[in-house]
Amino acid sequence: MTDSWPRVVLIPGLGLDSRSSAALRDRLAGDVVLLPGLGLAQPVPSVEALAARLLAVLDRGPVVLVGHSQSCQVVAVAAVDPRVAGIVLLGPTTDPRMRSPLVLTWRWLRTAVREPLWQVPLVLGQWWRTGPRAMRAVWRRTAPDRIDERLAVLTVPVTVVRGTLDRLCPQDWATRLTAAAPGGRLVEIPGAAHMTVQTHPAAVAAVLREACGR
Repeated sequence: MTDSWPRVVLIPGLGLDSRSSAALRDRLAGDVVLLPGLGLAQPVPSVEALAARLLAVLDRGPVVLVGHSQSCQVVAVAAVDPRVAGIVLLGPTTDPRMRSPLVLTWRWLRTAVREPLWQVPLVLGQWWRTGPRAMRAVWRRTAPDRIDERLAVLTVPVTVVRGTLDRLCPQDWATRLTAAAPGGRLVEIPGAAHMTVQTHPAAVAAVLREACGR
């Protein structure tokens, strides 16, 4: 990318930290911002407050914000800032149907069995650092948030990305969010599940390059 292109800023998903995007950043320059429950073992404020913390560290623009899983909510809130040139949502997970613990558990299990086993120690290490208390708090804060309504008021391009094996972000939910955004585009990564940022870094990097070009 040239200096005139937007910077890529990544916010990890639930309980994850900068290790989740290490392979991606080997292929594409990007900054990582950790937030409470999203890489930091700190008390979790509201979604709006999380977005404010993110924006407070963006010293200049333009930027393309990249959310993964639960951090997609934060990115959608922050995208109204004039420094934001576009957003990429990797596997947004607040499908209202998953507010039931039984549905959430069933979908998580159906997705987890599709993930490669080499990820297990990497993911567990990140979850251990962030801690279950912060992770639960992030879920409670973000689950009721209407990301479709957030996207509807945006004026920047929105790219929704899902793995074809992802049951935490099923196709109909990803399609619904894409349609909600005036500049929405849906990209599906064949053979991927939910952890696309770790398991398919080359494919995600290609999507981000295109998003920056938009």
